Amino acid sequence: MPANLSRLLATALLTGVSLAAQGADVSIGDPYARAVPPGQPNSAVFMSLENRSGQTQALVGAESGVSEVVELHTHVEEDGMMRMRRIEKIEVPAGETVTLKPGGLHVMLIGLKQTLEPGDAVDLTLVFEDGSRMPVQAPVRRIEMQPMHH
Repeated sequence: MPANLSRLLATALLTGVSLAAQGADVSIGDPYARAVPPGQPNSAVFMSLENRSGQTQALVGAESGVSEVVELHTHVEEDGMMRMRRIEKIEVPAGETVTLKPGGLHVMLIGLKQTLEPGDAVDLTLVFEDGSRMPVQAPVRRIEMQPMHH
């Protein structure tokens, strides 16, 4: 094999190892999915993302077989109303923790293929900007919505 090709393959392998290690530098805490009543088409998954690396990491997507579509979302205030909006990524600064929670950042499950009841679990794969992927199993929990006071 030509030396240039050997070096290129070695670099590709080393880069792949380094990307996998970077993905492992983000740890997932307390993942859970929102239980929804039968017929409800959407749900959400919440968790904390702790970046243990020295570089900003970014969650750029997620995949799950329980829904037709999986998107990253946030809530924004528009004209005095809180509305969900799709976002392209969730940045996790070096050494910090970002919490995905009701009323804030979350992973949206759109077009559910099954009812999500307490005791079930949602299999999810998180996709990071560096190409790494991380499997997560999120137990389904009932989440009581707090009344909004004006």
